[in-house]
Amino acid sequence: KADIISAGNFHGEYPAKALDYLTIGIHELGNMRERRLERLCNPSCSNLPAFLVESPGVNSGFMIPHCTSAALVSENKTLCFPSSADTQTTSAGKEDHVSMGGWSARKALKVVENLENVLAIELLAACQALEFKRPHRTTEPLEQVYALVRSKVPSFVKDRAFTPDIQSVQKMIADNQIWEAVAKYLDSDPLFG
Repeated sequence: KADIISAGNFHGEYPAKALDYLTIGIHELGNMRERRLERLCNPSCSNLPAFLVESPGVNSGFMIPHCTSAALVSENKTLCFPSSADTQTTSAGKEDHVSMGGWSARKALKVVENLENVLAIELLAACQALEFKRPHRTTEPLEQVYALVRSKVPSFVKDRAFTPDIQSVQKMIADNQIWEAVAKYLDSDPLFG
């Protein structure tokens, strides 16, 4: 019978690299959403009122939430530097090449958290934009999402603090409520079924 002795040849570089790549991909989702939000708030692109409010100038509308989204996306850009590209000698010189995988994982979680807030802001803006197109309706799944958001967050009429609204919709995203509102429609879709 042979003994198996661990020589400690494990290394966290592979998961660290995977997490670094994941972080970059997650960031890109937020980057695209921020760009769509900019187009939605920009009247020359959307043909909607500036910043999605009836009285732009008197009210800031989605100007500040868009700035928040842009700041979160910018923060995510800085978090995309690959941790696995760095190393420090640890354990009294016994570990001379450290993957920094723990930092890769923590950064990935922070980028996901920021993305959820970017998505919440975009969803709030999309619901607001939809109201400017009434009485027209969108698809039934999107109407369900709209109704869900409006069940927790009222329409934006005049300036107010957006933080509670963003937090409310971010919680819906994190708790899969948005997904659950549309999942039943995806089952019958030939692309997803």
